This record gives sequence, structure tokens and C-alpha cells, in this order.
Amino acid sequence: MTTPNPELLAFFKALADANRLKLVGLLAHAPHTVEQLAAALGVGSSTVSHHLRKLADVGLVHARADGPYSVYQLDPEPLQRLAKRLLATEALSPLAADADLGAFDRRVLKAYLEPDGRFRAPLPAKPRQLQVLARHALPAIEPGVTYGEKQLNERLQRFTDDTATIRRTLVDLGLLLRTPDGAAYWRAAGPD
Repeated sequence: MTTPNPELLAFFKALADANRLKLVGLLAHAPHTVEQLAAALGVGSSTVSHHLRKLADVGLVHARADGPYSVYQLDPEPLQRLAKRLLATEALSPLAADADLGAFDRRVLKAYLEPDGRFRAPLPAKPRQLQVLARHALPAIEPGVTYGEKQLNERLQRFTDDTATIRRTLVDLGLLLRTPDGAAYWRAAGPD
């Protein structure tokens, strides 16, 4: 299994505590000393210091000296930059790199595909399952060829007698295009 982004993991771990979230909320309102935060939360100063260290480690808070006290404040700009960078699609997508994205399709095909390649009747009522079957039938429709409804139905009948449902699903998915009157159909450009 792929190890998640350590920086992202640290960011979420820093926020994965009720007291730390309360501290972020208090500091979002105004800067506070450790003693003020401890009193507001009803916990000891050492507990607050521990939580503030965790938040400071990921750049969510910082302290400034004010006489004998350290005053902590939330630093929203680094928080926003960090969140934007860490939560970008490019950063999150690799987290699922080892996930089996085809598992659902395989499960549906196993449930609805007969040994002869036809779909079990009746076709599934659930749209997501029906979409899997329609995508499975798509290769029977040649790219660059325009079909009349009858010709298209002949191609889809190798999968099911309910060609209208598969045809409509392919159109709804944008994989199959048609004239407004439904007299002609052709595959949409793009990947199979």
C-alpha cells in the first residue's frame, strides 16, 4: 500500500484532536497566552503547550514574546497556502494510487454477464450498474460509423434484447451521439 503524503498526514493529525480544534477556534478569534487558553479550555498549561506545539509544527500557529509571556496566534495565510497546496487534486490523487478503480465494474460484470457474453435479464435498475453494462457494450459500436437505429440495435442485441435501455444509457453518458430525431447514431470522439 502506498504511504500517504507525510505532510498531509501531519496536517490532519494536528487537527485530529478536539482540544486542538478548540485552540484553532480561539486563536482565530484573537491571540492568547497559554494561560488564557488553558483557562478557556479548562485544562492545564502544559496540556495547552503540548497542543500548541503540534499546531506550530505544521505552521498553523506561531508565538511572539510579550514580556514574560508567549502570545499565540493563528496564522491564516500559511494555513490557506498549505491547505491549497495539500488539498490540490494533484496532491490528493496519488493517495489512491493503489486503489482498484475497476473493482466495481468487474463486480457488476460478474453479476450480469452470462458465459455467452449476453447480459442477464432483467437489466439492473441502478444507474451505476447499468452504466457499467453500457460501457461494456460500447466496443460493439465502431468509431467513425453512423448507424440507423435498426443497425445499432442489431449490434447491441448481442448483449441484450433491451437495446433501447443500453442505447439510451450510452447517449446519457455522452458516449453515443444521435441526431435530434434519433434516426442516426455514432460514437462520440474520445477514449473507448
